[in-house]
Amino acid sequence: MHINSHSVEIHTKGHNHVIDITARIVQILDADPCRQGIVHLFVTGSTAGITTTEFEPGLVEEDLAAGFERIAPEHERYRHEETWHDDNGHSHVRASLLGPSLSIPIVDGSLPLGTWQQIVLIDFDTRPRQRMITVQIIGQ
Repeated sequence: MHINSHSVEIHTKGHNHVIDITARIVQILDADPCRQGIVHLFVTGSTAGITTTEFEPGLVEEDLAAGFERIAPEHERYRHEETWHDDNGHSHVRASLLGPSLSIPIVDGSLPLGTWQQIVLIDFDTRPRQRMITVQIIGQ
C-alpha cells in the first residue's frame, strides 16, 4: 500500500473567500506514482471548509455567501463570541456545516471530477488567514 502526505499553504481573505484549489491538488497527484486509490484533503482550523462545486468567480461566491448567511447569519447572537469576545461565531457554525475534509477517488492516476466540478476551500473567518491543507494520497 502506498501512502504519501503533502501540505498546501493557501492565503485567504476571509469573509466567505472561495478559492479553487483543484490545480494544486492535481499537480501533487501528477507527481505521485499512485494510479488507483483516494486523495484525502483536510484543512487545519475551525473556520474553513473544503468541498466541490462549479467555481465561477463572483456568481458562485455570492450564491454560497448568501446561502451561508441564511443558515448562519453573521450578526446573530453566538455564545462563542460572548465567551471569547471575538466576532467569528458564525464562521465556526458555517465551517462545521461544510466540514474540514474531502475524499476523492483516484482512477488511473486522475481525479474523476465532472466537467464543471472543482475542489474549493472556503474561508469563513472574519479576517485574512494562512490556511494549511494536508493532502494524503492512499492507494497503489
